Amino acid sequence: MDLFSQAWAALRTAVAELPDEDFEKPSGCAGWLVRDLVCHLVIDAQDVLITLVTPADTEPTADSVTYWHVADEAPDGNDPLDALIVRLAAAYQEPHLLKFHLDDVGSAAGRAARLADPAAVVSTQDMVLTVGDYLGAYVLEWTLHHLDLIAHLPDVPGPPSEGTARSRALLEQIAGAAFPASFSDTDALLIGTGRRAPTDAERAELATLAAKLPLVLG
Repeated sequence: MDLFSQAWAALRTAVAELPDEDFEKPSGCAGWLVRDLVCHLVIDAQDVLITLVTPADTEPTADSVTYWHVADEAPDGNDPLDALIVRLAAAYQEPHLLKFHLDDVGSAAGRAARLADPAAVVSTQDMVLTVGDYLGAYVLEWTLHHLDLIAHLPDVPGPPSEGTARSRALLEQIAGAAFPASFSDTDALLIGTGRRAPTDAERAELATLAAKLPLVLG
């Protein structure tokens, strides 16, 4: 839960410090500008708030690893929900409005996470998880989206190293195999999720794991 708070705070801070012109630059998400990604983060924060107040009365059916499902194809930005995000982001018109909304809802999500009982059981997306596992899954969400945010913004600080290490470990559990030790945590995440293609040398190091990649998480 501490990693959730750390990763989320770092991501929100990065967004808060962006100059307005950066909102019109591409993000690491196919078909999305930075403003679209930030709008998606607002929706993510709402989802966290909703889930934390949606208790379940059954045993958990998923954990921080099985929360994720691997899709057959990478998103291209044309999915109806993805397209809706683009329209919503455009409706804000001014970056400071997006910043305000993310700070407002995002801060609330952060407080709710800190106050939540990690052993409590909640329901989301037809799954039942402990709060600890749910927030643990979101460490990967925040870390990947932080990398998406800075994909074309080299001067913006990246995600915390503790979060990237934990996210790599989660991704390796999802993949059922470890990435080469020579890969940095960031490279493992970018290559593992298809955010960048491996070089020929990296592909050779991946060996049989290369056939499983990319892991398109949803």
